[in-house]
Amino acid sequence: MAELLRQGIAAVRDLPPDRQDLAGRLLLELATRSPYQLTPEQIEDLKASIEEADRGLFATEDEVAEMWRTFDR
Repeated sequence: MAELLRQGIAAVRDLPPDRQDLAGRLLLELATRSPYQLTPEQIEDLKASIEEADRGLFATEDEVAEMWRTFDR
């Protein structure tokens, strides 16, 4: 097993069960179905998003509605 994977698994063991399940689902998706590879920038964006969620920083309903309106144009 690669050292980075070993470190990641060790870190996930300390998470609450729901976060462990999320990590497991993501890992399984990457390993079994997804041919897509995240860029380093996408990985950093994902990390930042998870950190914001952990701090309880979520978009308001108005912000989400505005975001969806941009797709209707």
